[in-house]
Amino acid sequence: MPLDTELATFKKLKAELLANHAGKFALIKGDDFIGAFDTPDNAYTEGVTRYGREPFLVRRIAEQEEVYRNQAFLLGLTNARI
Repeated sequence: MPLDTELATFKKLKAELLANHAGKFALIKGDDFIGAFDTPDNAYTEGVTRYGREPFLVRRIAEQEEVYRNQAFLLGLTNARI
């Protein structure tokens, strides 16, 4: 599945990332931690610059995982026509 390797790498490095980069956003490609960034946009931009359309992971470095809920999806608005 896409990003399985990146997610495993994040999990493996999580303690070290928390110690050194808590609150920042990790950019991970394959087994490689590329860097920690102040914003997700900065991490994403670097990922696109380096890897183009290849998959890469941007994830906040935090003790607890954040859950993102897309309200448009939950409310059934993804098929809405304007």
